[in-house]
Amino acid sequence: MALNKPAADVWTLLAEWGEQTPDAPALLHGELSITFGELAERSLRVAQGLADLGVGAGDRVALWLPNVPAYLLLYFACARLGAIAVAVNTRYRAVEVADIVGRSGAKVLACAPGFRHIDFLSILAEVEPQALDSLTAIVIVGDEPATPPPAIQAVRRVPFDRLLTRPRCSTNNATARAACNIFTTSGTTSLPKFVAHRQGAIASHAQQVAKAFGFAANDTLTLSILPLCGVFGFNQTLATLAAGRPCVLVESYEIEQIARLIEHHRPTTLFGSDDMFARLLDLIPDNRPFPSVRWAGYAGFNTSLESIAERAEQRGLILRGLYGMSEVQALYAIQPVDAPVERRKKGGGIPTSPLAHVRVRDPETGTLLGVGQPGMLECAGPSLMVSYWGNEDATATAMTPDGYVRTGDLAALDGHGGFTFLSRMGDVLRLSGFLVNPLEIETHIQKLAGIEGCQTIAVARPDGVRAVSFVTLAPGQAFDESAVIDHCRHGLANYKVPLRVFTIDAFPTTPSANGFKIQRTKLRERAEELLRSSC
Repeated sequence: MALNKPAADVWTLLAEWGEQTPDAPALLHGELSITFGELAERSLRVAQGLADLGVGAGDRVALWLPNVPAYLLLYFACARLGAIAVAVNTRYRAVEVADIVGRSGAKVLACAPGFRHIDFLSILAEVEPQALDSLTAIVIVGDEPATPPPAIQAVRRVPFDRLLTRPRCSTNNATARAACNIFTTSGTTSLPKFVAHRQGAIASHAQQVAKAFGFAANDTLTLSILPLCGVFGFNQTLATLAAGRPCVLVESYEIEQIARLIEHHRPTTLFGSDDMFARLLDLIPDNRPFPSVRWAGYAGFNTSLESIAERAEQRGLILRGLYGMSEVQALYAIQPVDAPVERRKKGGGIPTSPLAHVRVRDPETGTLLGVGQPGMLECAGPSLMVSYWGNEDATATAMTPDGYVRTGDLAALDGHGGFTFLSRMGDVLRLSGFLVNPLEIETHIQKLAGIEGCQTIAVARPDGVRAVSFVTLAPGQAFDESAVIDHCRHGLANYKVPLRVFTIDAFPTTPSANGFKIQRTKLRERAEELLRSSC
């Protein structure tokens, strides 16, 4: 079987299943079912369509799409051409899209104007024209508005369905060393870094995850709930396909819709965040709400929801903590399914690949630490990124001389061959399942006249984790909270928009070896107090 034969590249990963089990279902989306044979065939046609638009080896194709079949068809087409798929979050707005498309130099941008009533084309019309200089075409998935915004009428627009009418692409530039993915990740500045992966790393990790997670079982079916534009959703989906098994593409993150799809499709494995599972358990009152699910992988991003694993256990749902990041790919490690819940609920686990290695280092002294000693987590293995695309300095800073990536996470070795994730060493937020550098929000807010300083923290709310910002004002300046929030809505993704913005005379600080450090815990406590009082 193809699972037992390593695939050298991403295209081979798909093509082997397309040849061996052409009639087996690969993607389920609404009433649509696409087999592995159809997935490979259509991807070849889309590849020729992209080639007609001038896309070749090394070119970038930005995928600003939800979890729909076109995303994966375009992705595998890029792999065939040796092109690089650049992931763009559907919630991104003008400021973020301009940065990603402009810096990546994308030649083609694919978007779905009708998705969830988001006017993608109007958002593009707000982008500075020079950011779109590299684009030769915009591929439209679904219906295009009758009158596109004037600002983009000069850019060629091609219906995705037209790509499917092209002949099969005879060119094959897929190789193990060819770059194929760029994911964005939070960094130490307001601009996200571009994490680049090669086809060999993507394909081998997908196969290793499929093997380690038992996806080869005949009844395996997973739900692709998490966005394909992030490594968590992408790696889960690709690992399912690497096992020759089907996955259900879920377009929206609406809990009621997810619950209906679980009941209808009866998946064997689920992946999501802690707050997603908490909300599902709240929604479904049954004693065993997910009888088909053998186990579920989750990332515990919010300490206030730490008890979710125990709650799930009482209702027949086994949750297993995971670990991953863009630099090492998601599903890099997982807690054993037979471990007690006290261990299994923690982030981290045993590396998925037998060739992966982890170690923990004292960030101040550089000393390698032993079991149970918290420090900076460093990871190595075949799933590592090749570089931060276009940023050699950042790559050199992140990688150790012997091939480990410095994760920026606090962790401790667990004595079982794995590790326990403790927290982010920096102040990165987790909002709607995505890592967000608070500096992105703070920098945007501080563009407003009269605001001198800004700090942003995350607070768990009934509808999920939300950002809350605190600002200091210049002397004599008035404060208009609604104007600040409107400013954020205009330039940032919805999930980055603060729930509230409060003024503060001075940020709470504490002395440290490197100066004064802002006490973000106190800001979070203050935010929770203010939110309670405003209810």
